[in-house]
Amino acid sequence: MALLQTIDLKRYFGDTRAVDNVNLSIAEREFVSLVGPNGAGKTSLINVISALLRPDSGQIIFRGKDITRSSVTERVKAGIARSFQLVNVFDDLSAFENVALVIFSREGKTAHLGALAHLDTDVTTEADKVLDHFGLSAKRDAIARDLAQGERKLLDVALAYALKPKLLFLDEPTSGVSTRDKGQIMDTIASVVRSEGITAVIVEHDMDVVFRYSDRIIVMTQGAIMATGTPDEIRRNEQVALVLLGTSGPDAFTRKD
Repeated sequence: MALLQTIDLKRYFGDTRAVDNVNLSIAEREFVSLVGPNGAGKTSLINVISALLRPDSGQIIFRGKDITRSSVTERVKAGIARSFQLVNVFDDLSAFENVALVIFSREGKTAHLGALAHLDTDVTTEADKVLDHFGLSAKRDAIARDLAQGERKLLDVALAYALKPKLLFLDEPTSGVSTRDKGQIMDTIASVVRSEGITAVIVEHDMDVVFRYSDRIIVMTQGAIMATGTPDEIRRNEQVALVLLGTSGPDAFTRKD
């Protein structure tokens, strides 16, 4: 049984078919990249699956249950979490406090910001473990706004991870960071999700990242899925190269013109 399945999923904005009859299946423990040109519908699809947008029609099945009409909160509780292209952290709080707040929220606990220094032992221990998983222990007490962009990206993913998801969506986790930092960020993310058995779906434009880390690649254009396959299969797909790069040929994805 697929972990996630969408059936004839649609979301239109006027004449724009942002999500156009998408039939998608994601298996447990897969690391999947969702790629396509700007405006292809990648983020819209994730927004519909994570309940930030309502579908016009179709179904979303998660762990065998229909969640098409479930709320954001209900989907988070079911095991779906996400990070955003624009980092979504509390800038005035420390890295530790950011993670601790997510854990409090997940557990249905309440805490005033001024009391975070007196957290219970379970929350403190878990928050520190989360920071350690993402290589942020040394930045535990750093205010989020003072973190480097790559560190902020990792903290954003760490917050989603702290929700204990079965399925984690990552919207451009390497955008706005240097080429050197991209590898470090993706190595960390891939290590965490694979070791924890989390299914991950990333939206990514850097095809070097996509080919290196993905088990499977899904290509979208004009709101629809045009191709899916292993990195080798997608690398050899001339139609995909033409859509993504504007050129084709057997070496289109390695050409350095």
